[in-house]
Amino acid sequence: MNNSLSNTARLIGAGLRALLVLTVICGVLYPLAVTGIAQALFNDKANGSEIKDKSGRVVGSPLIGQTYNRPKQNPDDPKEAARPDLKWFQPRPSNGLGSNSVNTQYSLVLSGATNRSADNGAVNGQCTKDAEEGTLCAQVIAAKEAVIADNSTAGHQVRPEDVPADAVTSSGSGLDPDISPEYARIQVDRVAEQNGLDVEQVEKLVADHTTGRTLGFMGEPRVNVLELNTALKALTKS
Repeated sequence: MNNSLSNTARLIGAGLRALLVLTVICGVLYPLAVTGIAQALFNDKANGSEIKDKSGRVVGSPLIGQTYNRPKQNPDDPKEAARPDLKWFQPRPSNGLGSNSVNTQYSLVLSGATNRSADNGAVNGQCTKDAEEGTLCAQVIAAKEAVIADNSTAGHQVRPEDVPADAVTSSGSGLDPDISPEYARIQVDRVAEQNGLDVEQVEKLVADHTTGRTLGFMGEPRVNVLELNTALKALTKS
């Protein structure tokens, strides 16, 4: 009986010592080592790849998309639709999941894609103006009309065939920070007009912030909206 209690106590003691050692190694030393290496070698990425303006103020991260909207007339009205601030380049739509209606005390960042099929609301296999309200097709048609209206100026009319897919559809996460060069280009005339700039200046800005395919063959050419708008702000103040 005494041997049994002694063995049990010895096993418990060994287990507690192992727990203490592993807690120190895995819970303290390893995180400190990884954090130290990350801060020393990859400081920018370890801190969220923050982008700062000329004043040194953090304006966001190039890894997560953000909206550029005008302030609501009534901030407490959840039904009031936000309108884009046309001075800035606009990102992809991010309304795939709808608004947060569970806990309205907090403004949550929802990530994910709509579960609707690509032909949701289609009429005879095509998205038309006859699509039922609330369907994906109706949202795409409305988004396309808004893109054409917002980006057409006195000297430049956006044609329906010029509107790329990423201008009217959200990404899989709804938080894509990039747009296609085609979507950026159809916004150039509007941004130039709104900011009192030459179209050539804004075109060069887009070209300078267009990133090609990764390693030359992976993905598609893209433009980071936050980086582009940060450069635009600097240009308008220069």
